[in-house]
Amino acid sequence: MKVLGIETSCDETGVAVYDTAAGLLADALYSQVGLHEDYGGVVPELASRDHVRKLVPLVRETLGDAGIALGELDGVAYTAGPGLVGALLVGAGAGRALAWALGKPAVGVHHMEGHLLAPLLEPNPPEPPFVALLVSGGHTMLMAVEAVGQYRLLGDTLDDAAGEAFDKTAKLMGLPYPGGPSIAALAVTGHDRHRFARPMTDRPGLDFSFSGLKTQVMLAWRARGDEAGAGPDIARSFEDAVVETLAIKCRRALQQTGARTLVVAGGVGANHRLRERLAADSARDGFRVAFPRPAFCTDNGAMIAFAGALRLEAGLHDDAAIRVHPRWDLAGLAPL
Repeated sequence: MKVLGIETSCDETGVAVYDTAAGLLADALYSQVGLHEDYGGVVPELASRDHVRKLVPLVRETLGDAGIALGELDGVAYTAGPGLVGALLVGAGAGRALAWALGKPAVGVHHMEGHLLAPLLEPNPPEPPFVALLVSGGHTMLMAVEAVGQYRLLGDTLDDAAGEAFDKTAKLMGLPYPGGPSIAALAVTGHDRHRFARPMTDRPGLDFSFSGLKTQVMLAWRARGDEAGAGPDIARSFEDAVVETLAIKCRRALQQTGARTLVVAGGVGANHRLRERLAADSARDGFRVAFPRPAFCTDNGAMIAFAGALRLEAGLHDDAAIRVHPRWDLAGLAPL
């Protein structure tokens, strides 16, 4: 089954073709970072308009790279949520119209299920059951994965997501958007001199909170911002605090569920220091940790094509109505 995947949930336009027999045939991504950089964050209306401009040319490019014609597709998958409602409608409208014109089935994919399944695109993919850390600009959550489509929420963020905290901290320090890569680059030459708190690790539970950490950074920046070397030290202290907090919660989730595999996905999953820490923990504690390649940590069409192909192959598809879900509970998905 050859499935076209369309991702337009936020500020990346992603398109891919996945073949259940041959694997990923082609994928292409257009990022709007340059468009939103001057605003320090995503402007929803600008994002939607840019998806309209870029989506159809990107579909044509991806089909050409895959070496297939439109009529050879067996189905279409598109991100139906969560995300920015205008951006979601662009991909959903195009995906549904294309499927209708071809007489093929279409399915709306949960954006976070796409991220969760992205590591399964890699060689030697992990098999459920496992614990998944979904960590991005909009989400920080731990899920128990019993099977594809069978998810149980273990812990969620009570305020800012980890990626959101990176963006807000970078903006506070005058660093370019997006904040994650900017903080990580500055932290390379810094030292953990501030030893910021590891939020909510001094009590039981698997929930997260990063708003207080952001306040600690603000106070440190106001006190030391003009000193030489202050920026790298504060960035390193902040990054270390986030990484250690995530690592502690992951270890707790593995202990609580008895799982021996951890999957990490989402934009923050590309962070080099987080990968190093979890790899070291896995070697010490005897569990497996699986990441998608860095290019598939950010939003992309490949994860949507793959997740959609699994659902379409299982006989699950949507009717002709165009529906999006800006807020959508991952645990409420239909199992395969």
